[in-house]
Amino acid sequence: MITGIHFILTYMCNSECDHCFVFSSPKAKGTFTPTQLRSVFDEIDKIETVKSVYFEGGEPFLFFPLMLEGVKLAKDRGLSVGIITNAYWATSEETAELWLEPLAKMGIDDFSLSDDSFHSEHGESESVASALKASKKLGIPVDIISIEEPKVIGAENHETMKGEPIVGGGVMFRGRAVDSLISGLPRLYWQEFHDCPYEDLKNPKRIHLDSYGCVHICQGLLMGNMWQTPLSELLYGYKGDKHPIASLILKDGPTGLAKAFGFKHNRFYIDACHLCYECRKSLLERFPEYLGPRNVYGMDDS
Repeated sequence: MITGIHFILTYMCNSECDHCFVFSSPKAKGTFTPTQLRSVFDEIDKIETVKSVYFEGGEPFLFFPLMLEGVKLAKDRGLSVGIITNAYWATSEETAELWLEPLAKMGIDDFSLSDDSFHSEHGESESVASALKASKKLGIPVDIISIEEPKVIGAENHETMKGEPIVGGGVMFRGRAVDSLISGLPRLYWQEFHDCPYEDLKNPKRIHLDSYGCVHICQGLLMGNMWQTPLSELLYGYKGDKHPIASLILKDGPTGLAKAFGFKHNRFYIDACHLCYECRKSLLERFPEYLGPRNVYGMDDS
């Protein structure tokens, strides 16, 4: 059962990173309101297994008062709270302390700073360094999230599939990564992908929520809409093997999903995420209840 809930507090971000799962950008729409946040926490009260919540995006610090309200709502319920940020706001250590002091007083449990070549051209950015120092000074548990750029693992390496080169690194090829990072990378035959290597679609332990009401099992793959069906009902009623999309992936991976709907696929894909994402994108109009929102697939969300 679900133990962790991640709020996509906003899809908006000050950056537009090539690897972004959800196509965040300065122009992106979709931000929670305070009323929406409170209504979600009323539902969380009905879900006894939830132990932690995270606030992420996009960039949650763009809506700092809203994020603080979310942290307060979570801490009032005795939940563990984490935040993921790119630390754009930490223009100096002194400034970072001003931003972080309210969070330190609330007792935030995990603070993750995104820092890699996608977020900063030259390794650790000055803002991340400032946020890191300020966090440690204030006693906030802090760590760094770093995504490696895609790299080719040769056929001589033990990490291969049927002797063919594959792609290593931290990027999962869904979202903007499919549009911006696939050029020149080796690919595998589309019938090789018989499972999902990242998400437990049968018994998920965490979900992502957005302001459109989407309850994400994986970014863009939905249980349903919590503004139409209460979140607690969705979670307690979810059965992966009955879900029209997840059940096919559980049975035979993205390859099975492509076969089931006659997806007009290419012969080769970089990884399981790549095939799954492209197949799901082709099914958006057919399954709007279970796939979306459109902006996560790089499409107009109006």
